[in-house]
Amino acid sequence: MTPLPTEGDFEIVSLNVSMITGVRKTPVGAFVLAPGLGVEGDAHAGLVEDRQVSLLAVEEIEEASAVLQARKASGQAGGCARASLDSLKPGDFAENVTTRGLALHELPVGTRVEIGGALLEVSKIGKECHTACEIRRLVGDCVMPRKGIFMRVLRGGEVRREDRGHYRIR
Repeated sequence: MTPLPTEGDFEIVSLNVSMITGVRKTPVGAFVLAPGLGVEGDAHAGLVEDRQVSLLAVEEIEEASAVLQARKASGQAGGCARASLDSLKPGDFAENVTTRGLALHELPVGTRVEIGGALLEVSKIGKECHTACEIRRLVGDCVMPRKGIFMRVLRGGEVRREDRGHYRIR
């Protein structure tokens, strides 16, 4: 596997928030990142110091969606997926930022990321997934423990959907 370049750019696909924890997040056009807090107005803001902002690549969501569709087509979805859940979309894994063009889980802890006016630092790769997770109940699996990353906000600022991200491995 080719290592990531020491710096590069990526696309922002979606910005997502929720008012309660443990559920899918809803896409928004913009939000404000605050140091020591995370996404202002999000249910996870200020709850866990090393998980202030969560990111997941849309490529991981698309892969999980393909698995869900294959399971449903073969009749293997059983009680894991509601009939109305045909595909997964940004925010469904409760990530705050959905990206494109970067294998986020390959960024080492300490990598600096700029999005809009904010500066963040990778603080955690993956997480412990709780069994009450809505997506795990619906789909039977959750990619956040393996492919999601978490960041601390070092410098706050507004982030808009049309912003691009830039990372620099330290």
